[in-house]
Amino acid sequence: MLPSWLPLYYDEPLEIVSGSGRRVTDAQGRSYLDFFGGVLTNMLGYDIPEVREAIERQLRTGVVHTSTLYLIRAQVELAEKIARLSGIPDPRVFFTTSGSEANEAALMFATNYRRSNQILAIRNSYHGRTYATMGITGNRGWSASGLSPLNVSYLHSGDRLRGLLAGLDDERHIEAAAADLREVVATTTSGTVAALIAEPMQGVGGFVHGPDGLFSAYRKVLDEYGVLFISDEVQTGWGRTGEHFWGYQAHGIVPDLLTFAKGIGNGLALAGVVGRAEIVESVQGISFSTFGGNPLSTAGGNAVLDYLLAHDLQANAREVGRLLRDGLDEAVRRYPIVGDVRGRGLMLAVEFVQPGGTEPNGYATTRVFEECRRGGLLVGKGGLYGNALRIGPPLTLSAEEAREGLEILTTAIAAVDREGAPA
Repeated sequence: MLPSWLPLYYDEPLEIVSGSGRRVTDAQGRSYLDFFGGVLTNMLGYDIPEVREAIERQLRTGVVHTSTLYLIRAQVELAEKIARLSGIPDPRVFFTTSGSEANEAALMFATNYRRSNQILAIRNSYHGRTYATMGITGNRGWSASGLSPLNVSYLHSGDRLRGLLAGLDDERHIEAAAADLREVVATTTSGTVAALIAEPMQGVGGFVHGPDGLFSAYRKVLDEYGVLFISDEVQTGWGRTGEHFWGYQAHGIVPDLLTFAKGIGNGLALAGVVGRAEIVESVQGISFSTFGGNPLSTAGGNAVLDYLLAHDLQANAREVGRLLRDGLDEAVRRYPIVGDVRGRGLMLAVEFVQPGGTEPNGYATTRVFEECRRGGLLVGKGGLYGNALRIGPPLTLSAEEAREGLEILTTAIAAVDREGAPA
């Protein structure tokens, strides 16, 4: 009864029936180490007592929903915490239920504020499945329609393997990307552009990202035209990249709007946008989100954020992520089917190619993906050509678990590399 375009992972679809820590169990009773966390959503892992207790405490009140027409104390408390952490001056927070809806809201704020429906986006990007966010997604595989309420112009991505900017060092890449932005604004827009929206690391795009400082170079050009900058932190937020709490902080700028989702709910439907007050307040008329910031999700969100900060999971992402990255870098040197390892913290990707070149190797990707499952490890897939494995485990991952998962993954890569392409 489900639509055909709703995909399921694996040759034999997997049903997860229970979880604890960083491990899940399927309907047949088999346990797996989870290196994908429900698409980077189960940020703390499974069955975390502090989060469970906060949710159960709210359930015991009998109130799951009231709507934001009534005061929701947990929502206000969470908004205050996120506002402080955002780095944005004079911030306002609006809660939604998904990253798609958060990005949709950010686009509404920006286009209202600038009185323009012109948007700049990045090739290979993904921002959601709603009407406007689909229109700014720069990956054909995720663009379900050619229709859009926005006028969109695309910039080059940070892909280091292929494309016009491939092979450039960081300084030349930034110079070329800034020049591309300037030319795109001058040739494909009226000059009155609402915003540039960008992921610090492209999620669905296979964790592709440009050099540190790239957004700063963009910002200098954008400021000449008064164009806003939206940082899509749906996957890069909450310390996942290790070095910074938000992905944008690697670039030495502060965005006008920042969208968040996934990890803050640890599985609950919780997302939103935080931005400068004058931009968020530019909405004309009355608006609200029926389920955004509801009592249950914000009770859980407060517990998730408190746990994250109390246990300094950003530092854990940095340290354990470095362990994983070092092991994966070795795989590049040993196995010709591995074309690239990229990312930072606990947001890493392995891209597979035909040996000796950069041609995408979908066969090897699928085989390694299945072999990982057989070995007891769950990973994700992505990339423009579907040839990248995505690694985004809970930020609570231990060094011992990282080594265990790394062993399963590299063993799978070695086996597929030995067998070669099908005859």
